[in-house]
Amino acid sequence: MSLARWSRAWRIGAAAVALLACATVVWAADDTARPFGLTNRAPLLTSRVIGSPEPPLPYRAKQVFPALKWNHPLYITTEPASDRLLVVEQNGRILSFPNDVSVTSTNIFLELADHETYSLRFHPGFATNHFVFVFANGPNSAKRKQNRILRYTVAGSPLRCDPASETVIIEWLSNGHNGGEMDFGPDGMLYISSGDGTSDSDGLDTGQDIRDLASGVLRINVDRPAPGLGYSVPRDNPFLHIPLARPELWAFGFRNPWRLSFDRKTGDLWVGDIGQDLWEMIYVVQRGANYGWSVMEGSHPFHPLRARGPVPISKPTIEHPHSEARSITGGTVYHGDRFPELRGAYIYGDYGTGKIWGARYSRGKITWHRELADTPHQPLAFAQGQRGEIFHADYGGAIYELEPNPVPKSPAKFPRKLSETGLFASVKGHRVQPALIPYSVNSPLWSDGTHKERFIAVPGTNQIEFTEGGAWKFPEASVLVKTFSLDLEAGNAASRQRIETRLLVFQQSEWVGYTYAWNTAQTDAELVASGGVDRTFTIRDAASPGGSRRQTWHYPSRAECMVCHSRAAQFVLGLHTHQMNRDHDYGGVRDNQLRAMEHIGLFKVRQVQPKPRDGERPPDRLTDKLPKAPDNYAKLADPYDMTQPLEARARSYLHSNCAHCHVEAGGGNAAINLHINAKPDAMRALGVDGLHDKFNLPDAKVIAPGRPASSILLHRLSTRGPGQMPPLASSLVDDAAVKLIREWIAAMPVSSGTPDSR
Repeated sequence: MSLARWSRAWRIGAAAVALLACATVVWAADDTARPFGLTNRAPLLTSRVIGSPEPPLPYRAKQVFPALKWNHPLYITTEPASDRLLVVEQNGRILSFPNDVSVTSTNIFLELADHETYSLRFHPGFATNHFVFVFANGPNSAKRKQNRILRYTVAGSPLRCDPASETVIIEWLSNGHNGGEMDFGPDGMLYISSGDGTSDSDGLDTGQDIRDLASGVLRINVDRPAPGLGYSVPRDNPFLHIPLARPELWAFGFRNPWRLSFDRKTGDLWVGDIGQDLWEMIYVVQRGANYGWSVMEGSHPFHPLRARGPVPISKPTIEHPHSEARSITGGTVYHGDRFPELRGAYIYGDYGTGKIWGARYSRGKITWHRELADTPHQPLAFAQGQRGEIFHADYGGAIYELEPNPVPKSPAKFPRKLSETGLFASVKGHRVQPALIPYSVNSPLWSDGTHKERFIAVPGTNQIEFTEGGAWKFPEASVLVKTFSLDLEAGNAASRQRIETRLLVFQQSEWVGYTYAWNTAQTDAELVASGGVDRTFTIRDAASPGGSRRQTWHYPSRAECMVCHSRAAQFVLGLHTHQMNRDHDYGGVRDNQLRAMEHIGLFKVRQVQPKPRDGERPPDRLTDKLPKAPDNYAKLADPYDMTQPLEARARSYLHSNCAHCHVEAGGGNAAINLHINAKPDAMRALGVDGLHDKFNLPDAKVIAPGRPASSILLHRLSTRGPGQMPPLASSLVDDAAVKLIREWIAAMPVSSGTPDSR
């Protein structure tokens, strides 16, 4: 079979995935003759899964300036020798206002047309020269945008930039990952952060290339410009001796250095660098250093085979996995009087989780580090106010400041036992409250051969926002429940014991995972410590030496839960239409889950209203009816059902087990896309060289069409230990899946010019 014919066969198989519903579910939207699996909905009023089992954090955020609303504020700073603050909006507007909680209006400081604005810095000699510097990117209307450092003269009361004084200091191409920050160092030089200029995976391969200004921290002299320029290059910059190197570079190897600032007491230069797949980084930047992107993501390999820059790679000062942080926001070193316990600490946070941390640094290492607050915000900048406040700008449109978290009168009683959650009518019998809704999925995640029971707990009579293509959107305080059971005698369901119940809880607009370990008496389950734990079970198995084998079960840490429940997966793995579009046995009545859930009013569907020819588009309309009948929605295949098409089974398995990381801009740095909708070329896997270890396979490719023995993907699925896939939560190989993927690869046409080494 030629590759072209196989591609056509793939399209037929992909269509089979979408049409499987037609073959198995035949009913019309108004068909009420068949019994419904769910007949009514009981409100959930008993859940006690709220709060956190961890001790309260020392600080919380409170909104200041409640009468003001900003349009995507990216930055906040103070006006020199004044009690006024400035907020930089993304839309090219900078506003000033008095630092007064009762303020009701703002003043225009600068309006910059057709540009995005990221930050500003006043010149250290502002009192005499009246200079301010603005970091902008644009023009928005152009295909090729530039980062631009603009200088203005400021005058008036309140202060305002004179547009006629605009002077371009320096500019360079950047069309995404722009960096966006500057600060004057103790040496009087202007330091500027610059990202890799793209939107994903260092597509221009510029991270280690010092022949351009991307992916760097720049250092320039704005007080003594060279002829024809807005600046000059300091003679002690580190790369002046390297031919073709951009002399403005002070350090390089950053992905998107979001926020840069100096410690005014020590002179340390702090940078927060937004990661991509799995890690977020904080650096105390050193002269001439290389911070690794995109060979490394922090201290971890990303594209290790790419060419490296001229100096060794340095490790991060602080590193957060994506289970803790997902888009780091660099901060400021606090030297105020309001919080003496934080004096000298670097205060920073995370846009994705709303968490805020503090860290102290001395003699090349972190000496203190702790989480300070967990907010529902999207902080994009931190600043210290004139009176010792610690402000952060929330992208949602408000400014907040930290305050001590009051000691609760009575400690929160987060359920330590499953019987305390309020989700079960009988834990011993594993009978959930009537309000919980059971469900199953088309293509389950491999979990070392365990059996699973799944339930949805939506508080009160709230609804789930249904979407056809992505994850469903749940209301606050929703809980997803999944219980894992293990057969202690292989193949004997009568020996089955529950070993874990896992809760995924939606609070403060983010999901958090908790896990409960069942006792041997099967009467209750106890909350596992935040770091997780391993237990070993003895399985009676006639096929094993001595008639038994030992199986280790890993109860994940809270952090590990969110590695797979990732941003790319929209945090919820099973609650997608293509997973949920299937029949479920509701105690003797089989019904399509979408039909059953719609019948009890569980869904709300957002319908976008068309915009009239004249006038504004009316607001979206909400309905509790699905736009289409379930047989018109796509569904995944069951990978273990031999009656379903090979292509559909294999792609469904890879989608459910791998695509929560390995998708476009996901958490898997192999750059492959295993989403069910990815066409063969878009998978970036067929006949493609591996970016990491090739495991000594002959002529190794990620997927070597027609040659399973040369396919890295198959090898990693077949392995446990270093290099295994999935990398977490599995100690046993899924033999049925290995057989499936081997058959799928073998059925592909052998690529032209390569031997058939099956």
